[in-house]
Amino acid sequence: MDTETDTANGTWTDADGGRTPRRTGRRPGAWCAALLFAGVSVVVGCRTADSDGVTPVPQLLAFLPWLLVPTGAGLLLTLLARWWTGAVWGVALLGLLAWFIEPYGKSVEPTGPPVAEVRVLTSNVEFGQGTDALIAAVRREKPDLVFVQECERTCGAALRRDLAAGYPHRRAVEGDGSKGSVILSAFPLRAAPAVPGTLGMPAAVADVRGHPVRLRLAHPMPPLADRVDRWREELAALRDAAAEDRGTPTVLAGDFNASQDHAAFRRILDTGLRDAARLAGQDRTPSWPARTLPVFGTQIDHVLVSGDFAARDARFLDLAGTDHRALVVDLTLHAAAG
Repeated sequence: MDTETDTANGTWTDADGGRTPRRTGRRPGAWCAALLFAGVSVVVGCRTADSDGVTPVPQLLAFLPWLLVPTGAGLLLTLLARWWTGAVWGVALLGLLAWFIEPYGKSVEPTGPPVAEVRVLTSNVEFGQGTDALIAAVRREKPDLVFVQECERTCGAALRRDLAAGYPHRRAVEGDGSKGSVILSAFPLRAAPAVPGTLGMPAAVADVRGHPVRLRLAHPMPPLADRVDRWREELAALRDAAAEDRGTPTVLAGDFNASQDHAAFRRILDTGLRDAARLAGQDRTPSWPARTLPVFGTQIDHVLVSGDFAARDARFLDLAGTDHRALVVDLTLHAAAG
């Protein structure tokens, strides 16, 4: 039987004028692909515009590499549906995602002579529940500086009791629940103003082999649906603190509740700080949520350092009782180039 296609009505017409229905199975696939692409495009559009947008964009930006999954699924659907415009859309999204997955920030090594080796450990112990595991990790790893977030009063007392011999110097913001934070140091410390925030963010200046090093603990509010503005403001406060004195070596470490895919975090890196995990080749290693790792997660725990430091190694540790991995980095402090 001879047939002709009536594209306007979505039917086939035979030579005798009869009509038979055209298969429409491809249309649902194209619609599903379009919905997937539309959702991904909103997030990618904000990333392109250097904006964190509004809920749910900040929350989705934390998992930006995982958007490759719905984008790939949508692209497969466009091919099955023979929707070529959609295929171009999907390929463009894949290209942008691949571009943004690349590490952000500078990676230039310091040029001055090395003057000190420093090991840093940062850990969010989730309302103090991971304190025992943290103490064991500190004894095993022997860091010089320890940054502890969500260290409530019981956690603070345990650290003072069990680690005071190795870490006689400390700066803390006391608090219950998630508000308490502590910096422990094998180096002498002098006081520095804490960064203002809902959660404790203490600061100090360490004497590292005769060289002053600014220490700041980061723990801004998470980007909860009703607190995105507060999250953005507290990351901006960390950015301002990082920019205060660019002539002094700096370590800014903790749970930032942000990844390199958040504009507010990139603005902290734009002050000249560099992510030690990135320098050591671990820039996309996830640190949270620990209960779904390594299958699913994102890196929101960071050690940021000024250009005076080189990073030799970075390792993420699984600690019982907390939903965050701890991060240990080995740094070399260099003197200013002559």
